[in-house]
Amino acid sequence: MASPEFATLVSGYTFLEGPRWREGRLWLSDFYTHQVIAVGMDGQVEKIAEVPEQPSGLGWLPDGRLLIVSMRDRKLLRREADGRIVEHADLSGVARGHANDMAVDRHGHAYVGNFGFDLMGGAPVETASLACVSPEGAVRNVADGLYFPNGAMVTPDGKTLIVVETFGNRISAFDVHPDHGLGPRRDWAVFGPLPEGRELATVIPQAKVAPDGATLDAEGAVWLADAIGRRVLRVAEGGKVLDEISTGDMGVFACTLGGPDGHTLFLCV
Repeated sequence: MASPEFATLVSGYTFLEGPRWREGRLWLSDFYTHQVIAVGMDGQVEKIAEVPEQPSGLGWLPDGRLLIVSMRDRKLLRREADGRIVEHADLSGVARGHANDMAVDRHGHAYVGNFGFDLMGGAPVETASLACVSPEGAVRNVADGLYFPNGAMVTPDGKTLIVVETFGNRISAFDVHPDHGLGPRRDWAVFGPLPEGRELATVIPQAKVAPDGATLDAEGAVWLADAIGRRVLRVAEGGKVLDEISTGDMGVFACTLGGPDGHTLFLCV
């Protein structure tokens, strides 16, 4: 297990999520201050947007407009060129719990996960569906039966969507069809059996890995934050763990790659 020296880029926020590297800066959502920020490598922070509810996943339309997942009201928001925040899509017809992380492909189609049940209210665990939102804001259900779909990635060729499942002990993959729908789910990596039971207190201990935010690297491996393991893992297709980095006494909930050469690993802890 590697034990690197961490450098703090930015601190003093409540719960940073959805890290993305774009245009020389790290973009982040902060749940409880309801804002999106962008941070330079010098630590300089710009507030990009303020939203009514908790923001999560981030992505961009081809024209550069920012998309923001709004968790509690199950919406996808859009930041216009003049800075206005408008509703891009209502996800409530697909999302049975808080909306969550997402991936946006190069054509502007957003694949958005959700909890699948009322996690905060202590409801029984249920599987979730995955929404696909067109660049115009049309919503459709493109996958079912996922165990808390979370970090998502589209491969560079645009042909595969990879989704981590926080309570499923697995990473799943889907072929992306020409109409941006998805083929059947298949295992990309498996860490253990699917959970038994529906009570959260019994489901969480069954997780060998609880993948949260995740990102693809240049070799096609997935870096993922283990939400219960205080570590990030680099995983190859098939499930082999290529690297493990402990975060010590810090929980870690999302990660991405960026920096001037794309080789800096950013962790939300």
